Amino acid sequence: QVQLVESGGGLVQAGESLALSCAASGTFFSIGIMNWYRQVPGKQRELVAAITSGDNTNYADSVKGRFTISRDNTKNTVYLQMNSLKPEDTAVYYCNARIFSTLGWTDYWGQGTQVTVSS
Repeated sequence: QVQLVESGGGLVQAGESLALSCAASGTFFSIGIMNWYRQVPGKQRELVAAITSGDNTNYADSVKGRFTISRDNTKNTVYLQMNSLKPEDTAVYYCNARIFSTLGWTDYWGQGTQVTVSS
């Protein structure tokens, strides 16, 4: 069974930094694209950053220049370094990955981690 386990959320003040990580575990053959999403109550989940298996990255306009996504394929882990945090970055952050296993290519989600930025 494949699982994504996130860590690193918390409460910080505006302007500070926070790092999230998400590790895939279980039995699988490879990991494709890995993403970070976020969601606030009453709003749709939005894509924050994405990184392909070839390390191509993409960011939401609202986080460009402040957030950096990276991955360590030896550890099956994706990271999100968040700098210059703003109160509007407050949300539950979810990692997502497309993983190839005996089930074929399947999307998996982490459990979510709360990030709160106070002004």
